[in-house]
This record gives sequence, C-alpha cells and structure tokens, in this order.
Amino acid sequence: MAVSTDENIIEVRSLKNVFGTQTVHENLDLDVRRSEILGVVGGSGTGKSVLMRSIIGLQSPAEGEISVFGEPMIGRDENEAKDVRRRWGILFQGAALFSTLTVAENVQVPIREYFPKVDQKLMDEIASYKIVMSGLPAEAGPKFPSELSGGMKKRAGIARALALDPELLFLDEPTAGLDPIGAAAFDQLIKELQAALGLTVFLITHDLDTLYAICDRVAVLADRKVVAIGTIPELLALDHPWIQEYFRGPRGRAAETAVRENAEA
Repeated sequence: MAVSTDENIIEVRSLKNVFGTQTVHENLDLDVRRSEILGVVGGSGTGKSVLMRSIIGLQSPAEGEISVFGEPMIGRDENEAKDVRRRWGILFQGAALFSTLTVAENVQVPIREYFPKVDQKLMDEIASYKIVMSGLPAEAGPKFPSELSGGMKKRAGIARALALDPELLFLDEPTAGLDPIGAAAFDQLIKELQAALGLTVFLITHDLDTLYAICDRVAVLADRKVVAIGTIPELLALDHPWIQEYFRGPRGRAAETAVRENAEA
C-alpha cells in the first residue's frame, strides 16, 4: 500500500453546497495527500459525488475554496483550468462510456481534446497500450460498450481515465454492480496501477472490502462535512455513531476478518 507524503494534492476549505433549501455541505474541509488512495464514505445523501463534482469543476459551490496541485479551481473558466484538468483522470459511475464509440475511440476522446494534432497511428498505439494496461484483452479495442460485460466496461473506463498519463485519479463507486470476485479483481487493478504509476486516488465507495483492501486513509462524510479522516484503526477508535455502525456492523466485521486472513495466509 502506498506511503503518503505531507504534500497535499487536493485541499478543500470551508466548502458549502446548497440545492434549493437543502444544504448538503457546510464548512467542509479535506486534504488529499500525494500518492495515497483516499476512500470517501458516508450515508445516502451526504454528498459524496457532489464533493467530487465540486473538486473537478462540475458543481459550483455556494462558498469555499478548492485547490488541486496548488491551483485554485473555483471561479476559473475552462481554458484557465485546462492545464490542471489534463493532469487528472475520472471514472464516473457505470463507466459513462460513449455508446456510439468503440473502446479504443473512447480512450482517444481525451487525447483528441487536449492534443488534437496527434496523428491517428500514434493515437491508436496509445489507446491499445491503455486498454491492455487496464486488464482488457487487446481485441477489446474495436468492440462497442454494448458488447462488454459490466466489469469490462469499468476497465474500459479506467483505460480512458489513464489516457493522458494522469497524476490524480477520481473513481466514483468503481466496484458497484460487480460480483465479489470481479470487485476484488478491480480493487487489485487499482492498487497495482497506483503503485506502478505513482497515482493519487480519490475513491468514492460504499464497499468495505475495498476500504480494507486498498485504501491508505478513509474520509467520512456526515453532518454536512468530513467528520473524520484517518486509517481504519484510527476511525474505529472514534465514538461517532455512524462510523461505529458502519465499520462495526456485520459487513465491516466480515471485511476486517477477510483482510486479516489474507495477511496470515
């Protein structure tokens, strides 16, 4: 598992998100350290995806400050933020592939956006490399998303997220909908990619197996903010009711036991 440094890749300060009369976040602070895999958890309605969308610029907060790679993100137009955005990759829920494009063409989308002068031969080579890197067979390149299984679609989404050799990876519920074997294999893929490429990973999940298997730290959203952040043992030492219910419940105990047994094997 990655060893975090003290350098923060993402800094969120006093974030407030409001939808109509509903305040989702208020006075939310968060730091994401370089080279760590940070898991983000919270109950339904706590705004996990809203937080990610705020960081990447798809949601305009009512208040607060957000910086990525030391660059302020709020209030910047598309062109001003472009140099920062090309340094990250995103896997949205369900992979969000373009259905009318092949896997290879999906991978090439960000390359065409940021490097439109790259010739097609090099584009094809890059796409082929990223597809294999994601754990897909090379012959997946000419297939359309409708021809792929759920797990293969997520891997294709990872291939696209890695297209520009990012330093930072955003993953929104990456193992949702996968069977336990497929989810474990995907966790292993993320862990291997993070180690090989030195990625910083911001990972939204509800999967306790994922949290125990690959996350360096976990941030807990509750009460409209990050109520705690730390390793799982550090979180277990807290008396917050949601944290105790989540990590000490049957699924939490099963995940902890599985990790312990794997370590002893």
